[in-house]
Amino acid sequence: MAEIERGALFRRMYRSDKVGKNRLSSQSVATVIKDYAHKAGLDSGRYSGHSLRRGFLTSAARNKASIFKMADQSRHKSLDVLRQYVKDEDLFENNAGRGLLRDS
Repeated sequence: MAEIERGALFRRMYRSDKVGKNRLSSQSVATVIKDYAHKAGLDSGRYSGHSLRRGFLTSAARNKASIFKMADQSRHKSLDVLRQYVKDEDLFENNAGRGLLRDS
C-alpha cells in the first residue's frame, strides 16, 4: 500500500497517512514490536527488533534459502554468526544419529 520500491521498510507515518522517507530508529521498531506483542497477549519483554530478523532468517532456512542470499538480505558480515540461525533450524535434518532410535 505504501508503494515502497527501495530503501527502508519501516518508516515514519505522518498524521496525513503519508509515509516518510527516513527509516525508523531501531528503538522505534522495538517499541512497535513490543506494543503489538503486548496487544496479542504475549510477554512483550521477549520480543524486539531482533525477533523480526531472527524470524525472517529462521523461515528462510526452513525454506532452504541460500545462506549467501540470507547474508545479503540480513547484512551479516560473518557467515559463522548467520550459520547459528541455520544450524538451529536444521538441527535434526540429516542427523548422524538418524535411525538409531526406532519404535519397537
